[in-house]
Amino acid sequence: MSSKKKLPVLDEVSKTIVELLQDDGRRSYSDIGREVGLSEAAVRQRVQRLTEAGVMQIVAVTDPMQLGFRRQAMIGIRVTGDTRVVAEAIAAIDAIDYVVITVGSFDVLAEVVCEDDEDLLALINDRIRPIEGVLSTETFIYAKLQKQLYNWGTR
Repeated sequence: MSSKKKLPVLDEVSKTIVELLQDDGRRSYSDIGREVGLSEAAVRQRVQRLTEAGVMQIVAVTDPMQLGFRRQAMIGIRVTGDTRVVAEAIAAIDAIDYVVITVGSFDVLAEVVCEDDEDLLALINDRIRPIEGVLSTETFIYAKLQKQLYNWGTR
């Protein structure tokens, strides 16, 4: 039996709601309702279903530097054994905000947000490298976040 999760099918109205919220996550349900031809309550219900299904999240995107996190980095991780198990263990670490399994020269990529270099070093040495299956890491320290968007739309 396949373990693939069935993806929800989005109609054009739901896709438009997602795109409007990608453009401005603070947009009111009544404003969205006017755009898509639904009542405020109907929009609220659709947004709730979309968030519960994991299709989208509504969050505040921050600049970590302005919140006291002076070090951001992407860590490339080479793995032995089941990459999914290692990725799951890495994803459980609070300081890590993004984890992907890849098929390139690294098996897992993990983005981290840390207070400083000492915090980053402790994260790598004390939390990531001891995970069973981690062979090696390579850290790419961010000098400047040039672009970060979340408005890629829907298909």
